[in-house]
Amino acid sequence: MSRLNLLEETRYEKLPVTVFPDSTAASNSVAARIAALIRDKQSRGETTVLGLATGATPVKVYKELIRLHKEEGLSFKSVVTFNLDEYFPMQPDAEQSYVTFMKQQLFDHIDIDPANIHIPDGTLAEEDVAQFCINYEQKINSYGGLDLQILGIGRTGHIGFNEPGSAPNSGTRLVTLDDLTRRDASRDFGGKENVPTKAITMGVGTIFKAREIILMAWNLKKASIIKKAVEGTVSAEVPATYLQLSDKVEFILDQDAAAELTRFDTPWLVRDCVWDIQLIKKAVVWLSKTTGKPILKLTEEDYNNNGMAQLATEKGPVYNINIDIFNKLQHTITGWPGGKPNADDSQRPERKDPAKKRSIIFSPHPDDDVISMGGTFIRLADQGHEVHVAYQTSGNTAVWDDDVLRFMEFAIDFNKAQGLDTASLENTYKVSREFIGKKLPNQPDQLAIREVKGLIRKGEAIAGARFAGLPDENIHFQNLPFYDRQKTNSNVSFEDDIQQTIELLRKVKPQQVFAAGDFADPHGTHKVCFDVILAALQRLKGTEAWVDDCWLWLYRGAWHEFEIHEIQMAVPLSPQEVMRKRLAIFKHQSQKDLPVFPGDDAREFWVRAEQRTAETARAYDELGLAEYEAIEAFVRWDF
Repeated sequence: MSRLNLLEETRYEKLPVTVFPDSTAASNSVAARIAALIRDKQSRGETTVLGLATGATPVKVYKELIRLHKEEGLSFKSVVTFNLDEYFPMQPDAEQSYVTFMKQQLFDHIDIDPANIHIPDGTLAEEDVAQFCINYEQKINSYGGLDLQILGIGRTGHIGFNEPGSAPNSGTRLVTLDDLTRRDASRDFGGKENVPTKAITMGVGTIFKAREIILMAWNLKKASIIKKAVEGTVSAEVPATYLQLSDKVEFILDQDAAAELTRFDTPWLVRDCVWDIQLIKKAVVWLSKTTGKPILKLTEEDYNNNGMAQLATEKGPVYNINIDIFNKLQHTITGWPGGKPNADDSQRPERKDPAKKRSIIFSPHPDDDVISMGGTFIRLADQGHEVHVAYQTSGNTAVWDDDVLRFMEFAIDFNKAQGLDTASLENTYKVSREFIGKKLPNQPDQLAIREVKGLIRKGEAIAGARFAGLPDENIHFQNLPFYDRQKTNSNVSFEDDIQQTIELLRKVKPQQVFAAGDFADPHGTHKVCFDVILAALQRLKGTEAWVDDCWLWLYRGAWHEFEIHEIQMAVPLSPQEVMRKRLAIFKHQSQKDLPVFPGDDAREFWVRAEQRTAETARAYDELGLAEYEAIEAFVRWDF
């Protein structure tokens, strides 16, 4: 691409952005730049001063630096580091401490001099913090300043812990954390109430003094804030926008984090496009929303005035484009998610044959099935398909401790009523109650407590699946090992999870597999569960003939929904079906009112589900299609 074309394509971007296919390639590139800097300064007998970040974003960078040290002789003996921030108060040996993080992810694996490591001190008395911050700044300056500062970005737009409202000339200081930042950290601390309300952070002004600044961001969760940081107006409301004022900064992104930048999200606004059908559908839906007109009322003037003249010229007349996209969207709508028997299926999202299909719904947590596709679940059962549900994990993390004690007390009382001995149960109850009373934030539960939590969710899942119309023999509990294993070990193998899934698929031999494609799940469980299913199907594809006739459908809803142009099957729900779905969700009593990990959406799961499916239905209506009470959406995944 010529420089002129690149400037045109990136004209909405107010600072340099480099996009890599994935976070691994991006991280390796950043690590290579750090290594080159270190080696260059070493060759001149100089010290390299690095500003380092924590969190998930830089982990792969540190992993590659460790590899370069161990396999290619990269030495850190002449490197001095200053970390961006630390929670306050925080003990350095705490699991959540950034001292612990940096040791585990980098320092314990390289030859850096411990005296050259500097991390804000979370153990200070609060009255001593101000002087510490002054000294921290002076120490950075004593080394001649930072050669390179690496950054992540929070969903508030914070860099370091410079939250909205931070000044562009701010120095190292004690700050109050934004509520969203604390919610995002809640899983590491076993609940938001355990997350410190304050932190010590380098200031925006401190960061600006670095001779080079690299901000990294991965995955779709960061896409919206990256768009604001790169294309938005400089504002204290999004501190990362201050980086637009520097000529030393570069954003390094993977494709998902860059997805909402104009050149990727609406490329017709910045360059000529190769118009395949998916891009045309996206553009026409966007134009309809932008103009507030139904698709069939869009005019050539609408196309020309909104950057789509090339599409009108190449594929027009525009009314034919409108008709084609309208029909394609209409053909996604079906009341027969298992296929309509004895019907022409050439324009339908699912096959008509076999008329009665074997379908298996994989649910990462014990309630994702009814929350995200409860209406479709019920309809498949009502229409006579052989529906199975597989609950992939126990979901025991998301149960309140007081529910455990309540259920143990019930078990003791019930056994007493039956005249059974309760000594063992009472001892387990006593030990569990003592443990819960002294439990530290994010401390793994004892086995008995995990088992009770898992049984609570199992009972709820059975009730929900029965309500949807399933016989007990079609309800499967996988309890995939990775779920509990990864609570105490970050280096987890998924081979036994894949093998277990292979065996279930072999047993059912489904024509339809439904899997959660809701990768915005803040726990990361949905993505792992999907990867396990995909690996199992891909392995079976080469050995089992039935897999050739198996379609994989992705559903969403617990955390966010598919975009309209992505949807390939839209299942409309009547008001009565919405109510049946709600009642199925209500079977999950432990997740009602206030779940343990609600994410950053304050609505109850049943409210989220109803409002999101209603929003999808409203979007179809506004495009000029039929008006429904709700729509559950699906995308087919080719494997």
